[in-house]
Amino acid sequence: MFRFFSKQENRLEDLIYKYLENFQLICENFEKAVFSCIREPLCEEFNFLKEQTDKYESKADDIIDEINNLMYSKVLIPDSREDIMKLLHALDKIPGYLEIVLFMIKYQKLVIPEKFFKDIQELIKISLEACETLSKQVVGFIKKETGTRNFMNTIDKHESHCDYIEKRLIQKTFTSNIDPFVKLQLKELIICMGDISDQADRVSKMVNILSMKRMV
Repeated sequence: MFRFFSKQENRLEDLIYKYLENFQLICENFEKAVFSCIREPLCEEFNFLKEQTDKYESKADDIIDEINNLMYSKVLIPDSREDIMKLLHALDKIPGYLEIVLFMIKYQKLVIPEKFFKDIQELIKISLEACETLSKQVVGFIKKETGTRNFMNTIDKHESHCDYIEKRLIQKTFTSNIDPFVKLQLKELIICMGDISDQADRVSKMVNILSMKRMV
């Protein structure tokens, strides 16, 4: 699909890989932050890890801006530029969902009841596994490797599993005897957590389409 016509090709690829490395750091810090708040609600460790996640998210925005500036200096033909930027902006929605989850926990002062710990941890773990697989899929796509559909199938399975956990958690929330207002807060948090794997699945399908487009 891509027809590069300048020596800046390598710089573009390096920036995309740099973004993906930063993407992984965002996911890792997010996971540590959520798990720390489960162990000890509103602890200092959570605040530190949230700040670290925010820092990497800001860096990710800077990298995308740099990629955008580089590509519109005619590194790629117009159609290819549009495809790559759509992909990166779709991928960058995932850190946005992570940020919202941490924001809700911190500023709504959400304390997750112990009976939800196991399911929340499983939901986060599988969601981030989908994100890790997505990162590998994007690398494979950039390197023009095979196996894009296999990655997509794996992510689709993760998304389906997360959807099942999300529904189970919401059901458990509204059949529990916790405060009604807290129920609504937890429902909103659970739905936002579920958005992580949903977006990973959407981006994965986009990568698969772009991969097929390249072969036409």
